[in-house]
Order: sequence, then C-alpha cells, then structure tokens
Amino acid sequence: MKEKRNIHLKVQEMCDCYATTDPLKEMSEIKGDSDQEEAAVKWLALAALHGVNNNAKEVSIRRTKDGNIKVTATYRESELPTPGSEIGEKIISTVREITHIESGKGKSPLALGIRDDSIELKIKMKSKEKGDRVTLTFPG
Repeated sequence: MKEKRNIHLKVQEMCDCYATTDPLKEMSEIKGDSDQEEAAVKWLALAALHGVNNNAKEVSIRRTKDGNIKVTATYRESELPTPGSEIGEKIISTVREITHIESGKGKSPLALGIRDDSIELKIKMKSKEKGDRVTLTFPG
C-alpha cells in the first residue's frame, strides 16, 4: 500500500527546501519533471516563495477548456513560466485536495510555514465554461 502523506505538509517542506533558490528559475524547469504529483507540489511551493520574495499581490494559474495553462502574477501584470498542461492539471487538482474545494468556486485560507516564519495565503478557485482558475492571494 502506497503511503499518501499530507499534501499541505509536502508543500511546506518544499517551501523550506527551495527557500534559498530562485523560484522563477525552478518554475521554468518544472515542465520536464517526470513525477507530476511531486512537480505540482513543488510548483505550489515555488509560487508561494516567488510571491513572498517579490511582494506579489497574487499568483494565478488558469486552464482553458482546450487544456492550455497560463500563469500570471499581479504586482505588475506579467506572465510566469508555465508548468505545462499535465502538471498544470495536477496543480489544480492538488489545490482542490488541500483546500477541499470540490467543484465550481470557493475560497479557503492556506497557512504555510516558511523557514522560521509563516504566511497565510488566500486560495480562490473558479470553474467556468472557459476553464478553471486558481489564485493565490498574498497578505499585505
């Protein structure tokens, strides 16, 4: 039987692991990861670290009906490296699993411990005819 650890804890561990790296560089290399579940958790941690390090207001990942993934950050509207369709799909399902937002739309807080500090993000999910959107909103 395969052990299924708490995904929230995995995200926090990844935050600690990658806290001293360049999150954008790591995000740009995630598309080629073979373990999609691990890559989705890693991407969430890197998005949180990028947001914290760059004083972002929010980071969003959108999936269109045709499966394309687009990632943006709001501090200045800019496009971030995409994780690709398969890992992008896994990121959205991982967020659903962590937040228990099953379908449609919803909001949930997400507390993350990063090194010797912590941060509370707001997670917002929306599903529409055009596709799905997950937004991580940073405090402040």
